[in-house]
Amino acid sequence: MVSRHPKQILIDLALQGGGAHGAFTWGVLDRLLEERWLCIDGISGTSAGAMNAAVLAHGFVRGGAAGARKALEQFWLQVSEAALLSPFRRTPFDVLLGRWTLDNSPVFMAADLMARMFSPYDLNPMGTNPLRDILATCVDFAILADSPIKLFVTATSVRTGRGRVFRCGELRPDVLLASACLPTLFQAIEIDGEPYWDGGYAGNPTITPLVRECQSQDTILVQINPIERPGTPRSARDILDRVNEVSFNAVLLKELRMIALLRRVAQPADDEGARWAGMRVHRIASEAMLDLGYSSKLNAEWAFLAMLRDEGRKAAQAFLEADADSLGKRSSLDIDELSQGV
Repeated sequence: MVSRHPKQILIDLALQGGGAHGAFTWGVLDRLLEERWLCIDGISGTSAGAMNAAVLAHGFVRGGAAGARKALEQFWLQVSEAALLSPFRRTPFDVLLGRWTLDNSPVFMAADLMARMFSPYDLNPMGTNPLRDILATCVDFAILADSPIKLFVTATSVRTGRGRVFRCGELRPDVLLASACLPTLFQAIEIDGEPYWDGGYAGNPTITPLVRECQSQDTILVQINPIERPGTPRSARDILDRVNEVSFNAVLLKELRMIALLRRVAQPADDEGARWAGMRVHRIASEAMLDLGYSSKLNAEWAFLAMLRDEGRKAAQAFLEADADSLGKRSSLDIDELSQGV
């Protein structure tokens, strides 16, 4: 363990979405929860990040850090068990070569093609989603209203295109399903008569509520969608993968650029600007995620989820060893360069 701090440090967590890749975030959270000097003030999450956040908070209310770790493991176990009969499987050749991609799966290729010709209203008229039952089993939404950890879940309004941030007392299965609702795979989720799609289009995740509504001035971004990727994609699949990464990082980059700019121009008398400028930003990521394409986000095999969990724990350990001393003092992520050209 890394226990270099004589006192507790208040932190916020910003959790990206990414389907099954959210198991990487599970690993990060599992490792951070082992550090008693880290005190989580708030969590902003989108899609799988939102589900990790809600499950963690549920477990924390029930049994502290140990309860949160157990709840996260149970959630991802149930995700894996629900996928045992899923037609989205790796080919024997990919299994033999140790590749996690579904790109060569006939079922995935057929489903990918069908999604370009038919909508989920045609292919799934009942609007079924296996995650609904899992969430109802793994999260007691009634107790989230009393969670000491503030939760912020983003979904995108289909009508306006703007993001809506849901807080602890508003959370229920439909909110989390809306935050993870990819429009080519699932019907829009209606909440209070308003249809919603994946929150990643409006904020992946949204940083603003962490700045405005939390006491912590240290935000740790758990990144599973690479911002930078070397080379130029050439194949149709690689191009689509990169377009997905760019679009789901766009709003986050704008918020980080705003923090960088406010550091330069904020006036002491401007409380709002000063709070943004004073935010310390950190990042936990892994180059291992560069090797994973879009299709693997639908791979819920336990071996894959466990591998991602272990990669998340390694990444969190590397962050703690390199940047634990930065928490409470300074940013360990250089966001100033993000404001270049703005």
